[in-house]
Parts: sequence; C-alpha cells; structure tokens
Amino acid sequence: MVVVSRQTLIDSRFSTVVCGPVYSAYHALATQVLIGIEEGLKHDSSIHCDELMSLPKSMLTNYVGSLSASKMRTLDQALLRALALPGAKSGKG
Repeated sequence: MVVVSRQTLIDSRFSTVVCGPVYSAYHALATQVLIGIEEGLKHDSSIHCDELMSLPKSMLTNYVGSLSASKMRTLDQALLRALALPGAKSGKG
C-alpha cells in the first residue's frame, strides 16, 4: 500500500488514511504508476490509483520505501486521472 492522504490527515486524530494498493501486475494505464527497487521494493510493481481504499492507520505497520519527487508528480497525475479531476494530463486509460 502507498498512503496517498495528505500529511494533515495522516497526523490527525482520524484513524484511517487513503491508500493505493501495490501490485506486481502493470497494464500501462494512466492510473497506474510503476515503482520498484529504486523506491525500496524487492521487485517491479505498480500503484493502482483506480482502486483507492481507506484503511486504519494501525494496519500500516511496515515502512518499505519512499517515492522521489518525480515519482510523486507521476502519482499526482495518476490520481487526478483516476478521480477525473481537472488538471489531469491526457493518457491511456
């Protein structure tokens, strides 16, 4: 899982955060973000922004890695696209 909630929510008293699941499958959709060894994972994977979910903070116990500024921008665009928000760049999927 990749936490996509803003820091204010993460630091708040609320018990849940919004996360994007990470899978080994990648279908080259504009709503998926490739991640891998550079981000601290053991193998190539992808964040699937079309499958966002709210999870209790207590379930997020194992910190694995982090995203570079460039990868964060890619994730931002994938989230905009997945949620059909203004500002999303055009792309497949």
